[in-house]
Amino acid sequence: MSRFSAVTDNPHDQRFHQKTGVLLTNLGSPDAPTAKALRIYLREFLSDPRIVEIPRLVWMIILHGIILRVRPQRSAKLYQSIWTENGSPLTHITRLQRDKLAAQLKSQGYENTQVVMAMRYGNPSIEAGLEELRDKGFTRIVVLPLYPQYSSPTTGSTFDAVAKVLRKWRWVPELHFINGYHKNTTYIESLANSISEDLQTNGVPQKLVFSYHGMPKLFLERGDPYYCLCLQTTRLVVEKLGLDKDLVVSTFQSRFGKAEWLKPYTDATLEALPSEGIKDIAIISPAFSADCLETLEELESENREIFEHAGGEKYRYIAALNDRDDHINALIDVLKPML
Repeated sequence: MSRFSAVTDNPHDQRFHQKTGVLLTNLGSPDAPTAKALRIYLREFLSDPRIVEIPRLVWMIILHGIILRVRPQRSAKLYQSIWTENGSPLTHITRLQRDKLAAQLKSQGYENTQVVMAMRYGNPSIEAGLEELRDKGFTRIVVLPLYPQYSSPTTGSTFDAVAKVLRKWRWVPELHFINGYHKNTTYIESLANSISEDLQTNGVPQKLVFSYHGMPKLFLERGDPYYCLCLQTTRLVVEKLGLDKDLVVSTFQSRFGKAEWLKPYTDATLEALPSEGIKDIAIISPAFSADCLETLEELESENREIFEHAGGEKYRYIAALNDRDDHINALIDVLKPML
């Protein structure tokens, strides 16, 4: 029987029985670490007007005439350096997060709740995730983008993608969209726990670097709150751990192009620290809920090399929260008011 059959074909209490589906989303990864797969992924990613805010016609000429001819091959080599037998680390970790979150919710009595994962770019798509929930009869959907700090290019773009799908639906479900959780106490506690565990194992470094994904400064000037939310995250973690403020610095990574981005830049900071006598650091990236290219390659490898080449001696990366139990508990805490 079609899910669009007349109301009279089903008991009202069965057809309208409320069930909640959770759409857990992240940025996404290419399907394979190849130039062909990267070209497909980058075309979707860089065509998003939330990502690149310059006149569309000009950008499309640059994107298709230059970038997609050059960047896929280079990006494929970077992805190859982090690819595992489970495929993309980001996709694999998000899958683990989904499974743990679903199991925890069920154990806490949320029997009518199901968790589905989706990626803003690439597969599994947001459209596929929403359709899976619809086809299983979920009439309430909670969308949780795994970006603790709201930003237009990440969280805002996810909302765009969800809305684009729902515009085509006859019956739009009750929708709850979580646009960030950087001040959630259990999230801050899980970040603090991961840092505390590292400090207990490896000792207190001369500097603890909080490296957040960057964005063009123009976005901040146009009203994006991301910069402020990142600094709030650092402050809350420092207060939770009772750290000396002079121990900590917040920086921004992953910039590209010629425009000015949020400062201070992570790579420039790491290059300068040894000349200031700082040769022992630990670095963490709270903007990433799962390890990915920007952490496993950029922070673990590229930035380590920058720091050591400049005279740094001890460099350690504190992993993303990934599928840690306290991280899953934090996500449940964020979701509970919506369930």
